[in-house]
Amino acid sequence: MTAILTIANQKGGVGKTTTAINLAAAIAIRGKKTLLIDLDPQANSTITFFNPADIHVSMFDVLGDHRADMASAIKVTTNPLLSVAPARLALAKIEQQLAGQFDAPFKLKDALTPVLKDYDYIVIDTPPALGILTVNAMVASTHLLVPIQAAYFAIEGTDDLLETYERIRARPNPQLKVLGVVITLFDRRTNISRDVHEQIRSVFGSVLFKTRIGKNVRLEESPAYKETIMTYAPKSPGAKDYGKLALEVIHRVEEDRVARHAEDAA
Repeated sequence: MTAILTIANQKGGVGKTTTAINLAAAIAIRGKKTLLIDLDPQANSTITFFNPADIHVSMFDVLGDHRADMASAIKVTTNPLLSVAPARLALAKIEQQLAGQFDAPFKLKDALTPVLKDYDYIVIDTPPALGILTVNAMVASTHLLVPIQAAYFAIEGTDDLLETYERIRARPNPQLKVLGVVITLFDRRTNISRDVHEQIRSVFGSVLFKTRIGKNVRLEESPAYKETIMTYAPKSPGAKDYGKLALEVIHRVEEDRVARHAEDAA
């Protein structure tokens, strides 16, 4: 079964896109065929890999009225195990286009069905909002991963995200599970980061990943060079952090697969 991971947090500036890009790259380096889907109209995940002028079919065409199939949107990166389904700014119009359509939350799930067999992992970057794009991602996914910045008020707003998660589990996607919460922009030198880490751990407990993503200049630089941290600075602390997170993600996904199989067999 393909693992489909939505990376979501409606707060901006929490390292969501950075996590989507570099986690997808780190999973691919582990030998897993991986697809990164950019559902954010800002298209930062896309720009990390491609020149916008080279994008002719995007997720707007897949989800919007002038329908394109998923396969036609997918572009392979320099790593043959990592592909990207790109976004363009036009994706911001999708809310209006899908408004009132009874199957609006299922557009991505339906589009993904023909290509699922081609990938071990699918990672979905979502916009910093709980609109139709994020709902589409969660309806299509097997797991939810929540990045939370190591800063005061970090947990503020996660109640809305988890409420949306529960609503989606209640009806359109009962198979969706929270894979974990990852702390980002962690500065080991500050009391604030350490205090917030303890606060987040007290709220989320075992759901919190052991890996913390530290603040790292290389992580900020790599998109400007159209690379992920895994190729731009493979020995940097940022690359090591995302490598460790990828291992944790793969381990949790495998554990969950075993548990689901046992439930089905019971």
